[in-house]
Parts: sequence; C-alpha cells; structure tokens
Amino acid sequence: MKKYLTIALLLLISGFCSAKKGSTQNLDLLDYYISIDTLYNNQKIEKIGEIKAQISVNQGDNKKLYELYNELSEQYKSYIYDSAFFYVEKLIQLATAENDNNKLYEANTKLCFCYLSSGLFSEAFDIIKKNEKIECADQNLKIQYLLTKARLYYDIADFNNDENRKDYEQKGNEVMTVALEMIPKNTAQYYASLGLKEMKSGKYHEAIYALNKLLECPKKTEHDIAIASSSLAYIYSLLGDKVKQKELLLQAAIADIKSSTKETVALRDLAKLLKNENDITHAAEYIRKALADASFYNARHRQVEIGYILPIIEEERIKIIEEKNKNITRLLVAISFLTLLALLALAIIIRSLSKLNKAKRTIQNKSNELATTNGRLLEANKIKEEYIGYFFNLDSDYVAKIEAFQRWVNRKIAQKQYEDLNKIPPKFDAKNERDRLFSMFDSIILKIFPNFVSEFNALLSPEGQIILQQGELLNTDLRIYALMRLGIRNNEKIAQFLNYSVNTIYTYKAKIKSYSLCPSEEFKQRIMEIKSI
Repeated sequence: MKKYLTIALLLLISGFCSAKKGSTQNLDLLDYYISIDTLYNNQKIEKIGEIKAQISVNQGDNKKLYELYNELSEQYKSYIYDSAFFYVEKLIQLATAENDNNKLYEANTKLCFCYLSSGLFSEAFDIIKKNEKIECADQNLKIQYLLTKARLYYDIADFNNDENRKDYEQKGNEVMTVALEMIPKNTAQYYASLGLKEMKSGKYHEAIYALNKLLECPKKTEHDIAIASSSLAYIYSLLGDKVKQKELLLQAAIADIKSSTKETVALRDLAKLLKNENDITHAAEYIRKALADASFYNARHRQVEIGYILPIIEEERIKIIEEKNKNITRLLVAISFLTLLALLALAIIIRSLSKLNKAKRTIQNKSNELATTNGRLLEANKIKEEYIGYFFNLDSDYVAKIEAFQRWVNRKIAQKQYEDLNKIPPKFDAKNERDRLFSMFDSIILKIFPNFVSEFNALLSPEGQIILQQGELLNTDLRIYALMRLGIRNNEKIAQFLNYSVNTIYTYKAKIKSYSLCPSEEFKQRIMEIKSI
C-alpha cells in the first residue's frame, strides 16, 4: 500500500522527470488501481443495493418506482448490460402503463443506449425510429435522444471501418450539431459533445481545446475524465505524439476503474500501444483485463475487437517466454559446469571445515565442561568455607560445654551431691542444643542460598506452597531438601541429622513430590540447580 501512495506523491512533485521514468511510475499506479478494482466495484454494488432496498418499500407508487428504476438503469448503464436492460424494460412498462410519452421517450432512449453499448446496432436503430416524434418532448429528453443517436452513428462507423464510415460519421455530426444548439454552454456535457463532434470532423486542435475545457470543469465526473482522456489519447495518436497518448490512456483507464465502467476502450488501446513498445507483460495483463470487463458488461462488439488483438499479444508473449527459456537453458548449462567446479572446491573446503569444526566442538565441549566444573568447584568451595567456619565454631562451643559439664559433674561428685546428678542444668539440655543446631543450620543455608525458599516454592503447585511460621527460617521439609542441595542424599544421614526415622524422611519427601510441578528426577535436578551467592 505504501509503495503506491509513494508513487502517487512522486507523480505530483516530479512533473519534470523524463518521459520514460514517468511512464513507468504511471504503469505502477495503474497496476495499483487494477489491484483494488474490487473496492470500487463493491462501492457500486453497495449503492445499487441501497436503491433496490427502496423498491420493496415503494411498491404501488409508480412515480417513485420509475425514479428508482431510472437510478438503477443509470448505475448499471456502463457496468452490466443485462441488468441495465432489465431495469430499462421496467421503465418502459411503467411509462406504457401510465401512457406518459415523456417517460416512454426517456426509457426508449436508454434502451437504445443499452443496445448500442452492447454492439446490437440493428436493435438500436429500431428503437431510434420509435422516438422520431420526440420533438414534442422536453428539452433534456431531446438532448439525450440526439446524443444517443449521434453515438450510435459514431460507434457503427468505428465498428465497420469500411467505405460507409464517412457517411455514418457525417450523420453523427449532423445530429450532434443539433444537440449542441440545445445544450447549455460551458458545461461538461457541452464540451464533451463538442469535443466528440470536432474529433469526428477531423478538427483535432479544436477537439483538444474542447476536451481540455471538459477536464477543467469543476463538476466533471470520473466517467467524464475517462471519456475526455480516452478521446484526447486517440487524437494524439493521430498526431503522432505517443508519449501524450500513453499518458492520457493511463489516465482514462484509472478513471474507468474509479467509476466502475466496464464498457470501455482505454485499457484495450493501452494494451495495443504497449505491445508496439514491446512491453508484452503489461500488454497481456491489460488486454486480459479489458476482455474480462467487456465480458462482465456483455459488450459483444468490444469482445470481438479485443478478440482480434488478444491472440497477437499472447503470441508475442509466448515468443518472449520461449526466448527466455532458451536463454535460461544456455545459462543452466553454463551454471551446471561452474557448479561442478564449485562442488569440487566445496567438497575440499567442507572436508577441511569438518575437521576444523570437529576440533572446535571438542575444544568447546571441553571448555563448557571445564566451566561447569569450575562453577561447581567455586560453589563447593564457598559451601566448604562457610561450613568449615560454622563447624569450627560449633565444635569449639561443644568442647567448651562438655568441659563445663565435666566440671559440674566432678564438683557434684566431690561434694557427694549425687541426687543433683539427676537434675541436669537447662544449658546442657539436648533438645535445646538440637534447636540451636537447626537454627544455626538454617542461618548458614540461607546465607549460602538466599533465595532457597522462593526458588523451592516455584517448583511446587499453589496448594503445596511452604509458608513459614513467624520466627522460622526453614522447616523440616526445607531442611531435608537443603541437605540434598548440599550433596547429602543418604536418607539415613538426613534422618540422623534431623533426629527422625528413615521412614519419616520418606514420608516428608513423598508429600513434597506430590505437589511438584515436574517429574521426580527433574524435580531433584531443579533442586540441585538452585543458585548459591
């Protein structure tokens, strides 16, 4: 999307760029509008849907129904022939039922346009004859009748392109002259009609002036832009200005897309021009789009015209593809030879690289192992340092207490206070000593592994989270796994340290594992991965 917006901006500010560069940008812009053609079609379909929704509401009101059918015929006019024809017939039925000559003239004029735009010229002439008494109709109806009649003569002249062409063009000019006397001056309709008449009369500079005045009109529509640009492109082609012709055809084709016009010639003529410039890729794309539009509208004469051009462009495209294929074949042979040489060199390089990579992997693996081992050693050293100091203090304390206890016993024996031997002082109580041991153990564990509790809880489900009581540093569950983190995995040693039976230790472990978020072995591994400071 950004690409095409950028192109549009560049087109506005780079008017003095070279013709070739500008042409390429315009082709890109047209490609963009072709890519979003569906967007404009959807807008057209949405508008048609809104009108159709009003029809069911106004059943029985013939005046309102005529207006709605008239709107639908205008929407379908250059969009889908069959639908336009269907609603024009509805107009004819209502006009006939009301015996309203003005409405019947209007409906017949619209029917004539349907026929001529689809290439049914004989049927169009039959309808024109029915409107020969239109002189009694109002001014606008007369203008529409005359413009449609002139268009019919012009289209037959273009389609036949034989010795009768001049006669048809002359008749069209005569009708258009009458119409121009009725059309208000300085309007888009006036300049469009004048430009067409001057072009068909061979007065190309006068036609260019009139059509440029049409493009300057403030109330012009996208369809007006398409008609003016397409006509100007035709004139410049006759004057030999191919650059201007291409620029105007691009402008006309974009305007046709914006107005969802399917009965059009701009893309077809642009495809012919690009084919002559050997831009076969774009020519093929545009001629196929033109054929799709003509088929969508059901314009038979446009399909026939395109049918003459399409095979020529496709033949050129096939020749280009065949030539490209030959060049590709030659290139492939050369590449194949070079590839063989490259493969030989590559085999030698790969072999050398394989040996080098193997050596690198070996070095890397050893380096990783060494780093892991060093990490473990550093951690083990930290733990040992902490515990050596801890146990020195603990042993010293215990020796002091044993010596004190020994002196107390000796004193009691010396004093023959044998009964006091059954009353051991609280400071020598084993339970207090074990509690003190656990407190010191908890402190040293949290010093070495400050996040031990939070990381341990992260391995458990919400209902298994360990919540410590006030004053607790660790509890029995945490002490069991703290001992394991220190490398003590023997359940008997753990039980001895904690003053429990081995079965009790198994029970604690089983309870914790039941809340684990990972399998047993992985759980143990994750415990061992808890980081020290």
